[in-house]
Amino acid sequence: MTSNLSAELVSIGTEILLGEITDTNSVFMARALRDMGINVFYMISVGDNKQRIADVIRTSLSRSDIVITCGGLGPTVDDVTRDGVALATDRELVFHDELLQMIAARFEKYRVKMTQNNRRQAYLPAEALVIENPVGTAPSYIVEVGDKVVISLPGVPREMKFLMNERVVPYLREKYGIAEQIILARILKTGGIGESSLDEMLGNELLEASNPTIGLAAHSGQIDIRITAKADTRAQASDMIDSVDQAVRKRAGEYIFGVDDDTLEQTFASLLQQNGATLAITETGIGTTISERLLTAMGADLMHTTELHESPEALREFLAIEDGSLQALANGAAKRLLEQTGATVSIAVVSRPDVDENSDKEAGTAVVVCTAEKARHRVYGFGGRNENVKQFVGNWSTAIAWRMAKELFNV
Repeated sequence: MTSNLSAELVSIGTEILLGEITDTNSVFMARALRDMGINVFYMISVGDNKQRIADVIRTSLSRSDIVITCGGLGPTVDDVTRDGVALATDRELVFHDELLQMIAARFEKYRVKMTQNNRRQAYLPAEALVIENPVGTAPSYIVEVGDKVVISLPGVPREMKFLMNERVVPYLREKYGIAEQIILARILKTGGIGESSLDEMLGNELLEASNPTIGLAAHSGQIDIRITAKADTRAQASDMIDSVDQAVRKRAGEYIFGVDDDTLEQTFASLLQQNGATLAITETGIGTTISERLLTAMGADLMHTTELHESPEALREFLAIEDGSLQALANGAAKRLLEQTGATVSIAVVSRPDVDENSDKEAGTAVVVCTAEKARHRVYGFGGRNENVKQFVGNWSTAIAWRMAKELFNV
């Protein structure tokens, strides 16, 4: 039955729409539902307006079995989730004196005076099932609408997580007859290939399968392939993943560098070590972004040379090049380093240290990876001050260096 169950998550709070906070609650709830085999097709954010909340909930109920709202259960005038749920389900708000007493007891326990506006929290939609909240003061509730349900949880992450795990999950399992299942996941990590190319390589047959499922998560220079299987036993789930793993490797195995916690740096270091090879790096305008990242995994024996320059102008003077683009500078630096050091692979990064984002005007960072046989390059629109430098430049250059080394060693 769970394969046909669907849920929607509604995050309530104007502060989310204003960009003042990040909605991490929906991520947690989605994972909890996923682990029960419940499909989540929509995540919605709506402000503190009871009519808009009601409209969203009505729409969600029209297409899903389970609607979980998060936030808007506090005592202030803009906490209108209760009103929105009541409006959406055509119910009156009913005062629960026992709830007010429970709220008062919690305030007394914390030795805090309860204000009059906390009475609002004791009003719930008629016939709602109360979810006692032992870790906070906001009562939560469930409104059953035929075979469907609306569940309202508080927006405070600590309270939401407790109630989701301890109250909501058991309720849903019982109501919909959801048996305990084993859910296993394995991540195959790929490098040196773009997401669209990998997607095409794997094909719809694999990517659209329902169990196990395959999902792609893109980073710059690295794509993760997540294989997730649901089964009655761990052995069954593992066998299912093994089967898909083999199918993926037949199509894209040359780009897979590791599984789960493996890192590209470690894999690259092992490849160099096994083949008696070394790496040389020159960095301009970004400090030791790449060398520090790789040195931890490789050690000094594999890191043949690291060379630093303060700015493109300093590098240009060092190379005795009167002019040239960032890419031309990076290309010249990479080839020079390779020739003078005798390293197997070289990486050159040239970045404008005082530029943050300049993608619509000119290059901010250029990267070149070089072996004796070939060179690969990439140019980014952000410079050394941009927070993306370490992730994007590091991922891409390491992934390409690993791929080129593999080709060089025929592995």
